[in-house]
Amino acid sequence: MTIFNYIALRNQSEIVNGKIEAEDIKAAREAIRNLGLVPTKVFGEDKKASAPKVRLSPLSLQELIDFTGTFRTLISTGVPIIEGLVFLEKDAVSSRIRLLAREIRKQVIAGSTFADTVAKYQEIFGSIYVGLTKAGEDSGEMEKTLDRLAELLKKQAAIKGRVIGTLIYPCFVIVLAAIVVTVMLMFVFPAFKEMFDQSGAKLPIFTQICIDLGEFLKAYWYLTLLAPVAIGALIYTAFKNPVSRRILDDVFLKLPLVGDMLKYANFSNFITVMFVAYEAGIPIVDCLHLGNLTIDNRTIKNKITEAINKVQQGTHLSTALRAANIIPSMVLFMIATGEQTGKLGELLNQSVIFLDKKLDDIIDAMTKMIEPLMLIVIGSIVMFLALALYLPLFQSYQL
Repeated sequence: MTIFNYIALRNQSEIVNGKIEAEDIKAAREAIRNLGLVPTKVFGEDKKASAPKVRLSPLSLQELIDFTGTFRTLISTGVPIIEGLVFLEKDAVSSRIRLLAREIRKQVIAGSTFADTVAKYQEIFGSIYVGLTKAGEDSGEMEKTLDRLAELLKKQAAIKGRVIGTLIYPCFVIVLAAIVVTVMLMFVFPAFKEMFDQSGAKLPIFTQICIDLGEFLKAYWYLTLLAPVAIGALIYTAFKNPVSRRILDDVFLKLPLVGDMLKYANFSNFITVMFVAYEAGIPIVDCLHLGNLTIDNRTIKNKITEAINKVQQGTHLSTALRAANIIPSMVLFMIATGEQTGKLGELLNQSVIFLDKKLDDIIDAMTKMIEPLMLIVIGSIVMFLALALYLPLFQSYQL
């Protein structure tokens, strides 16, 4: 029996270190999984990896894409790993990429493998990157793994960009409308107040409300500065607090179109990572764990975690996912077909194509809906302010 050191994941996020006794590395990985952990690195007692000597700054998603894409291109043309890292160290645009390449190169020269070195910087690369890199190195298909990682990262960036791009327009319009209304209340309505008072006419209720709000904001002008900060802090706290975050995630999923967009964005990332990991030869339970790391919505993540537990107990993948009652039926059908025909990898890829198409359709529908909706909102605000401002004037002319 040999003692193995390991680095693993608990509950899809917590990194744990430990030792385990087993006959070989394969048995050690199996024993670690039996403990309810997901092994990301397993090595013999005599090969214990030292911690990185330099603390590096995290890379942005785009920087990680640039690092992986450039390194993949160099490796595919036959450039040795060390020479590829030297190129990145000297010629990468980002200083953080250059520093990272230098540290990886030093440790590879010292005898560490590329995958083992990447595992030391898990806070930079993430568990998915570490797991896939290790699988690619073990299978001798590092070039193909880097290619898959590059495509995976690009896809995640594209989905993130489309979702944010869809939501940023209404947010911008709402903020702009709030600024315009505040300026009108604080400066325009007070200027007309004296005229309204001289007319002696009774003001419409919404005109009086606007004048009162304007006087309040002028008297307590600092609230206009504190309010955005307070709202931002409240939103930040709500998303950071586990209880409120679960409630918000559940509410978001129930919103028309927005809920569908969030679901399909999460499903697309989840199945894509599963497909890439499965093709790299990673066991299906570990594929599920890695895929679950990409899910942002706690409601979906909890349901997938329940499905993973069932798969660990021997339930078929499609059956466990169906019991979660959240995965689209078409995806479940393709996964079940893949299990029955032995073509799970191919059917997972088809599921990704299906999910991406659905996500595109949902985003297009949201885009078409948002524009007229924003016009209605802005039009209603303008109409309300115009009536509040000019209706008293019309009444004074009639007197």
